[in-house]
Formats: sequence, structure tokens, C-alpha cells
Amino acid sequence: MKTASLIFLAGSLIALPALAQERVWRCGNEYTNNATIAQQKGCKVMEGGNVTVVQGTKASGGGSSSGSGSAAARAPAGSPRVEGVDQRARDGEARSVLESELKKAEARQAELQKEYNNGEPEKQGSEGRNYQKYLDRVAEMKAELARNESDIAGIRREIGRLPASKQTPQ
Repeated sequence: MKTASLIFLAGSLIALPALAQERVWRCGNEYTNNATIAQQKGCKVMEGGNVTVVQGTKASGGGSSSGSGSAAARAPAGSPRVEGVDQRARDGEARSVLESELKKAEARQAELQKEYNNGEPEKQGSEGRNYQKYLDRVAEMKAELARNESDIAGIRREIGRLPASKQTPQ
């Protein structure tokens, strides 16, 4: 009985390398298990675990992806189709919301710059006796100015991404 177990164990150990994954090489963002291609391209062997590569799907249709009808701008599959008139209305609404946010952010920026006074705001209360408190407030104001400027730039980018609005004659 022991002999049969040992023979079975030896047989399974011999078959074990067949289950192991063969060598995989990484060539930049591509992977291959072909040694000759890997040598030609100067690829590096991947070590330390199994590698699973899932092939991505390519966008259907011709043309370049940098145009106005890029895959990134399209709605996900299965989403409801929106008519052109409805989409233009949504775009117009989005533009008006973004423009009002931009006006608020620009007004806030002007207010912050006035209060910041080129890095020398007026001292408040105990800041006359505690200079570090004043410096901390100035640094906080500078950071808030930078954040607000970043917000303004982001809103302008979003407005720039919207399709150009067609002005109707009044």
C-alpha cells in the first residue's frame, strides 16, 4: 500500500511542472511568452507570481480617436440616447451653471486678493503681539488664493470642454 502511495506521489510531482505557468517577458506595456521575440526586443523576464493579461477591446468604427467624436466623449453602452435638442439644452444649462460658478469664484478671488494685500494683510487682534499667528494666517490666505485660482482654472477647462453654444438672434 505504501508503494502505491509513493508511486502516485512521484507521478503527481512529475506532472506538477506542467501546471506551472511558462516564462513571461515584459516589453514596455506589452507582454509575451515567446522567447525569440523577447530577445529581439530586449524584454525583461517577469518573476514573482502569475501574470494574467486580459486583452482589451478596440473601439469600433474608423477614424482617429483625437477627433471631436472620440470614444471618450461617447456615452457608455446601454445608456439612453438623448436627442440633439435635449442635449443642446443640457449643454446650455451646464454652461450657465459653470459660468455662474466661475463668476462666484472670480469674485471670491478678487475679495481674497484684496484681503491678502500682496502678502501684507492688516494685523488682527492678538496678531500684533503674536507674530507667528499673523504669519500662519498669511500662509493660510496664500494657500486659499492658490486653491481658488485652481478652482477657476478647472471651471474654465470644463467650460472649454462644452460644445460651442450657438447664439440665437434676438
